[in-house]
Amino acid sequence: MAHQNPLDWRSGDIPVSTRFDDPYYSLDDGLEETRHVFLQGNDLPARFRDGFHIAELGFGTGLNLLAVLQLWRDSGQKGVLRFTSFEAYPLPPADMIRAQAAFPSLRALAQDLAEHWGKDTIELPDLAFTLITGDARQTLPNWSGAADAWFLDGFSPAKNPELWEDRLLREVARHTTPGGTAATYSAAGHIRRTLDAAGLVTHRVPGYGRKRHMTIARKAPR
Repeated sequence: MAHQNPLDWRSGDIPVSTRFDDPYYSLDDGLEETRHVFLQGNDLPARFRDGFHIAELGFGTGLNLLAVLQLWRDSGQKGVLRFTSFEAYPLPPADMIRAQAAFPSLRALAQDLAEHWGKDTIELPDLAFTLITGDARQTLPNWSGAADAWFLDGFSPAKNPELWEDRLLREVARHTTPGGTAATYSAAGHIRRTLDAAGLVTHRVPGYGRKRHMTIARKAPR
């Protein structure tokens, strides 16, 4: 399939989507942003357990997967981490590898996974990964799974409103386990209001870098 999301490279190694006119990660430090927003924002690694399931809107460069798998291994987890990502425009493996090279602390892990990029599934002793390609507004409602933690990582709501529509956010809530969580770099009021109305309790908390605030959410346990 033809690549549908051409890139510009800013400062040599920061990929910017020309389709959405938005960088794939923070211009300050993409890895630290991931750790702050998605790992800390979902109370990881404290909540990890065998079979813990993360779902993500926006696979992008694969940075979030690398960061969370590194955390899983570094924190001594046993068993398998499950990770499902919804992505409309998968990047070619060469672009993923180039973008990941900007983060030396992930180099060994990135090299290990490089042969798997471009595949819909990755099965490792400690990882079960699935990439669901297509418009998440169509694919998520039909997904049979449920996530213990959501990484809501589409391009900014102003640039990529399709991934922040109320109907899709309600599907995120519906596909969240009791006691499950979600996190996003965005603090947009309509995102919090929609998630709240769908049964999650949201909080605006300090963001990373230039972003003053971000959003975390939790679904009530049964």
